[in-house]
Amino acid sequence: MSFLQNFGLTNSADMVTGMLMLIMICYALGDIASYKTKAVFSMIFVTGFIFLFGFWYGFPATIFKDTALQSYAVVSLPFILVHMGTMMKLKDIKQEWKTVLIAFFGLIGLSIGLFFIAGPILGKVMALTAAGPISGGIVATIIVQDAAKAVGAENLVVFATLLLVLQNFVGLPIASMCLKIEGNRLLTKHRSGEAEAVTQAVKSDPEVPTWKLFPATPKPLRTPFVLLAKTAIVSWVALLAAQYLNGMAVNAGMPYLQIHKFVMALIMGILFYETGFLEYKVLSKANAEGYAMFFCLILVFVSLPQATPEMVRSLVYPLVVAFGVSLIGIVISTFIMSKILRCSWAIATAIAVTCLFGFPGTFIVTDEVTTAIAKTPEEKEYAMSKLLPKMLVGGFTTVTIGSVILAGFLGQIIMAVGGK
Repeated sequence: MSFLQNFGLTNSADMVTGMLMLIMICYALGDIASYKTKAVFSMIFVTGFIFLFGFWYGFPATIFKDTALQSYAVVSLPFILVHMGTMMKLKDIKQEWKTVLIAFFGLIGLSIGLFFIAGPILGKVMALTAAGPISGGIVATIIVQDAAKAVGAENLVVFATLLLVLQNFVGLPIASMCLKIEGNRLLTKHRSGEAEAVTQAVKSDPEVPTWKLFPATPKPLRTPFVLLAKTAIVSWVALLAAQYLNGMAVNAGMPYLQIHKFVMALIMGILFYETGFLEYKVLSKANAEGYAMFFCLILVFVSLPQATPEMVRSLVYPLVVAFGVSLIGIVISTFIMSKILRCSWAIATAIAVTCLFGFPGTFIVTDEVTTAIAKTPEEKEYAMSKLLPKMLVGGFTTVTIGSVILAGFLGQIIMAVGGK
């Protein structure tokens, strides 16, 4: 244990370096597995399992806290989301209304499945509690956990935590498979020239802003520090705007109108990119994208130390039922919506299962799949332009907006049902 934790080092600062080495090796193994399997097993999926078994058999449970990576991860998220905004044009976003509908109906499908199918098997309170973490992230989980505590169902707090911890392992392989199917379909049409007539009409230079309100930064000044400073300014503006607007919404008695600060960071990234203040793919140009993503991904794995072998064993049956029924609900809803909206079932399913992992998984899995299936940089760019906006919008719709609304509604039902 002490060797794993410190790798023979005794100085406290050096120990942190040893733990960082361990984390980076885990990331590297995930990348290698993703490359070897052509993104069938995504980097997040493989690395997540490495960490899970690592925490069971020797990794220090406080490794993310001891290395301060958890704090850096929270700080880096606005930067990453602003960067994501510089990869999306408003004309592309306004075309994603179908994505929003698919995401919402996916949440409705899994909720109906859990209530009517899992409810009689697991009990209504347990089934409804499962809908919180499965439909989204930490906020939705906390809402249903509080409701479960209110009715004295303390065991369901652990159940909800475990669902939150393990949901990546369920959602990521499905999303990866569906994106691969859709990506190959798009690239086949692209290679044959079938898609060119459509794309030529709407294609625009991503390096040129839609509205040039800010003067372009001279090329000699587009240094990593200048670009990072501009990204930091936009991140600060986004956080300040979210704080101010959300305060106004709460004071006006309309808390449901609040905008999550990370959603605001994405919005500001798009606006400042479209008006010329930020460059296209700003963190890539600053040579900082990989470093920022390293910190950001910590938030995906930070809950894994809580999933002890004993906890997993005691709740295997409810976990299998909850995830299985939820996926059935999602698949049925996406099949129906793909027919109504005339889109492929593969992309509809990929959008709906974003509720199981959210950002940054939505970006990482899309990037991995497009890298695996594209034969040239131009093909990767084309596939990313088609898939990434859908995955980002889908993820924010499910995790940030839809799941919180749904969890608030389910929390009231849990208290009503459990209080009987």
